Amino acid sequence: MAETEVSDDLRTRVAWLYYMEGMTQDEVAKHVGLNRARVLRILANARNDGSVQIRVTTKESKCVALERKLESLWGLERAIVVPTPTDISKTNKIIGKELASYFNSATTPDMSIGLGWGSTLTNGVPGIEQMQPSGMKVISLLGGLTRVSKVNPSEFAWRVADKLAAECFLMAGPVFTPDKITRDALMGHSGIVELQQRARMLDMAIVSVGDLTPHSIFAEYGLLSQEEIASLERAGAVGDILCRFVDADGEIINHPVNDRVFAVHPHDLRQARKLVLASGGWHKYTIILAAMRMLSPSVLVTDEEIANRLCAEERNVAQDG
Repeated sequence: MAETEVSDDLRTRVAWLYYMEGMTQDEVAKHVGLNRARVLRILANARNDGSVQIRVTTKESKCVALERKLESLWGLERAIVVPTPTDISKTNKIIGKELASYFNSATTPDMSIGLGWGSTLTNGVPGIEQMQPSGMKVISLLGGLTRVSKVNPSEFAWRVADKLAAECFLMAGPVFTPDKITRDALMGHSGIVELQQRARMLDMAIVSVGDLTPHSIFAEYGLLSQEEIASLERAGAVGDILCRFVDADGEIINHPVNDRVFAVHPHDLRQARKLVLASGGWHKYTIILAAMRMLSPSVLVTDEEIANRLCAEERNVAQDG
């Protein structure tokens, strides 16, 4: 078979596995059922014809079809679906890269941009283009961490602001305060009051969501004790949106932990001109679905598996109605 006869999907899959997932040529060959020489030729042709530049520029047709279906079923302005990685630990990294690409094309001078934080969003920072000052403002939507090991996801807003040469408004305090009284006092600070006002008038808000698995950020960084996590689950929590814990319907649960959250209220994001939700991984499906129900985002960046399930879920909802 001549290389020109290779299907677009196969060529894109080979390029994706090699350039985006970091597989070796031998690993790619084994995965797609070709010999190494064939894989080498496909990769060379992909570079020559422009399919691969710095990033893979074509998409598998099934991902494109899922994007259109998501947009239709969920009323999205834009859906961006990436192939679910063979190594699921790379999901956040790949979605973060796609988010950065979208972000670069969607920002304009004088925009106000509200940002959550998390592993997915942090992985997008290297892909954000360095800009000159243009009047942009970045608003952090939640407080920070007091203890970290490798990467501090709560620095996301500051790092993005640096890339955009933008003024940055930070929620200078821990994301979980000791008690409700302390949280309320912090929220009443004049600088935080101004930040909240700005958060209700955003041009763009970008958020991710968190789950309650043992590998969640809450467990990894010790933000919550195992007892607190178990208590949240018993109360019906499936994950968080801006560190407020919600049930499967996207309703904020009544729980003491939610009374200690130092963050903008998720409902305020509904007033943003454009709301972007970026998250993926099979273990986050329930909380992603809850966020779709609560926030009705205009843009979704996710992986193929989540996209398939969201399409099936929406069809089921329509049939039930």
